Amino acid sequence: MRYVHQPADTVTGPLEPKGRRPGADSGDPQISAVAFDAPADVKVGVWECEPGGWPVQDRPDTETCYILSGRATISDDATGDRYEVSAGDVIVQPKGWSGRWDVTETIRKVYSIGVPSANG
Repeated sequence: MRYVHQPADTVTGPLEPKGRRPGADSGDPQISAVAFDAPADVKVGVWECEPGGWPVQDRPDTETCYILSGRATISDDATGDRYEVSAGDVIVQPKGWSGRWDVTETIRKVYSIGVPSANG
């Protein structure tokens, strides 16, 4: 695996518009993102989303993220717990997780997603 470095202005600077968040069922959550040049077994980047909400069903991978700014409520279907997340929080959504994101203030995060291998 090779070393990856992203300067602060990449993390805090402008992102590429990607359109409306797929599966959104409330608000108009427009997303923007930039992916980093990372090793093939991981996806890493910065993601931002405007207010809105959407369900997540049986997540296909594990995502770890650090919230840079904004606010959201994340609901866990298995436990019924609700988490208010904001700048400085770290969250892990494991493979198979189901729940809901409701963004109340445009949120920006740095994410890392493990890419499943061809061998499973």
